Amino acid sequence: MDDQRGEQDERRDVVVVTGAGGMGVAIARRLGSGRTVILADASEQRLGETVGALTAEGYAVRGAVTDVSDRGSVGRLAATASGAGRVAAVVHTAGLSPATASARAIVDVNLMGTAHVIDVFGTVASRGTAMVCVSSMAGHYASLSREEELALATTPTDGLLVLDVVAGIGDDAVSAYCVSKRSNHLRVQAAALAWNLRGARLNTVSPGVISTAMAKAEAESASGERMMRMLEECGAGRTGTPAEIADAVAFLTGPGALYITGTDLLVDGGQTAWMRGHRTA
Repeated sequence: MDDQRGEQDERRDVVVVTGAGGMGVAIARRLGSGRTVILADASEQRLGETVGALTAEGYAVRGAVTDVSDRGSVGRLAATASGAGRVAAVVHTAGLSPATASARAIVDVNLMGTAHVIDVFGTVASRGTAMVCVSSMAGHYASLSREEELALATTPTDGLLVLDVVAGIGDDAVSAYCVSKRSNHLRVQAAALAWNLRGARLNTVSPGVISTAMAKAEAESASGERMMRMLEECGAGRTGTPAEIADAVAFLTGPGALYITGTDLLVDGGQTAWMRGHRTA
């Protein structure tokens, strides 16, 4: 009986989730039932605690310590995932914010890390694989020229750091965050053709202010009061929840989104729409 159960586990589809924070855990719960979940995070301690909690809830979950800024580390994650079964979904949530990290760390993780995940998992994606990269509404606020956007979209990953638009960020963590998140949108759009030719899809989700530890740190930063005031002014009146992001990801990785690829889904309570059409100052 145990051998039969082991064989059934080996045939399970695989869901890869990078980032064991609030969004990543909510997504693992939302997508993980009946599947093998490969949960990746740079923190071995946080990963162990989260894997233990999910296992206790009945999920078949394995932890993989992964530094997404290191292409080799992402390669090992992809090899682990593809060795466990058919990779059905990849959800990349790992990221840093201006309140918790330097500009260089943000570029390394948010910009380079996302490019690595798209590149590497593009080599193991098969028919039916769906990827979602969690970006941010901040990506819609980046003021870049058409030439800069084209460079971010199409430059080979190992050449991204020397682009003028990236090198020019300097020590500005907020700029690093906005440019990196816009780059996420652009890299996904550019990769959509190659993924389509493999019968696979990839998209971005751009959350607004979501109730996570990262958002709490931002709310307590110098710009936090303004951020929370904007939520009131745009009419949302609240932050979003990790479960709402998980629902959006479930849609984009599920059968109802088979004709959706290479695009971004804003999940921000209407904040971006308000900023574009109603904000006066």
